[in-house]
Amino acid sequence: MRAPRDRSSLSGEDVVVIGGGFGGLSTACYLADAGADVTLLEKNEQLGGRAAVLEADGFRFDMGPSWYLMPDVFETFFGHFDRDPSDYYSLSRLDPHYRIFFKDGDRVDMVPDRATNRETFESYEAGAGEAFDDYLAKSERNYEIGMEHFVYEHRDDLLDFVDPDVLRYSWGLSLIGSMQDHVEGYFDHPKLQQIMQYTLVFLGGSPHNTPALYNLMSHVDFNLGVYYPDGGTGAVVDGIVELGSELGVTYETDAPVTAIKGQRGGFRVETAAGDGDDRAGDDYFPDLVVSDADYAHTEQALLSPRKRQYDADYWESRTYAPSAYLLYMGVEGDVEELAHHTLVLPTDWDEHFEQIFEDPAWPEDPAYYLCVPSKTDDTVAPEGHSNLFVLVPVAAGLEDTPELRDRYRNLVLEDIAEHTGVDLRDRIVFEEEFSVDDFASRYNSMKGSALGLAHTLRQTAPFRPGHESSAVDGLYFTGSTTTPGIGVPMCLISGLLTAEAMGESA
Repeated sequence: MRAPRDRSSLSGEDVVVIGGGFGGLSTACYLADAGADVTLLEKNEQLGGRAAVLEADGFRFDMGPSWYLMPDVFETFFGHFDRDPSDYYSLSRLDPHYRIFFKDGDRVDMVPDRATNRETFESYEAGAGEAFDDYLAKSERNYEIGMEHFVYEHRDDLLDFVDPDVLRYSWGLSLIGSMQDHVEGYFDHPKLQQIMQYTLVFLGGSPHNTPALYNLMSHVDFNLGVYYPDGGTGAVVDGIVELGSELGVTYETDAPVTAIKGQRGGFRVETAAGDGDDRAGDDYFPDLVVSDADYAHTEQALLSPRKRQYDADYWESRTYAPSAYLLYMGVEGDVEELAHHTLVLPTDWDEHFEQIFEDPAWPEDPAYYLCVPSKTDDTVAPEGHSNLFVLVPVAAGLEDTPELRDRYRNLVLEDIAEHTGVDLRDRIVFEEEFSVDDFASRYNSMKGSALGLAHTLRQTAPFRPGHESSAVDGLYFTGSTTTPGIGVPMCLISGLLTAEAMGESA
């Protein structure tokens, strides 16, 4: 797993990074370490992008990412700077990793002990224990080869994938076919198939449109483990921001960028005053620019038409990862039946995915996720209270009105009570919603997607937009829409790949 080749290759270059999500924060650290003078501009009042923190009435909520997966990626990231994650935050391994309530009344826990999980699989289907071992062996191989030779490599061009070394390493990987086809080759029981595929939610896809390569996520899940950073994901953001400050990064919040003009060596980045900020916007004059803002927004709203790589029809035709209906709740008392991470799944979730990707609608029988960090961390809620949120994946671009939200809130709370045994309705002392229109307005997200471009076969690896603009010399991109893709670990790696591309062009 490699880092930019020359840590001084960008010495003296003045760089503006637009957007303080994990991709922007990561890129800023790598660039500062490579000798650049880095200023990061963030539209909103706090850093972290979608990993924002909501604090109110003694409750503290992670508004976005809440699963700490792929700890090796965080170790590699901090290790590049001769640091360790533990220098900035501590981790607790969750037990159970997560709990699943199936809507037929069945309940199952996935735990840190692999032998116990194997027995659970065998209890659903004779021979599934052995299939579980085989599946994870394949998943581990895909992960190790995929991460070292594909994810951590800068491969923005199709020609990169016909290199003899690439073909040698890719031999035997699950590169074609859908996840549904792949999982069916190991397990017949639909519940076991769902357990092996729930992580697709983090990739923004469905079992039928996500490439089989992503079976590597089961290695992440079962072998690498599920952790909680004490203080929540916000503590990880704070750690990376602190690292950046140590490296010399300057951060400016409430600084929404309104235009990118010029090119390498002579950019002009224009900003407006942010919300709650009565100062006039400032202009910045860097040598190089990196955008971690939504890729489509950057091209369509910040660049003139002749400086865009893709037109509006391109962005309109892409397949977007779901948006989400989120309800953050502070409630009186405990929620004993729920685990830190809880999934509630229909026994047949095809209809929900169809209402995301095929026939967009607010799902009537939703699959959803409940996060209860107060199970692990007593600092996120007042004494005698619980902190939780529910996340329902919904189609990007859905109509989003107060009336629709009110109806859906009631549907979701009733569903939670029916299928988990936890009735929250008379215990809520604080609540706030966040959904499609909020993703669009707060993050300039195309169609209000919560994640960006989905990982379909035609939107994976070299089929995703590149790190380096082909229309503007000196303009680069980082974050979830480019490679390697969606998720906090992938965005950290995206920062490495972007910095490497910039170093190679210096």
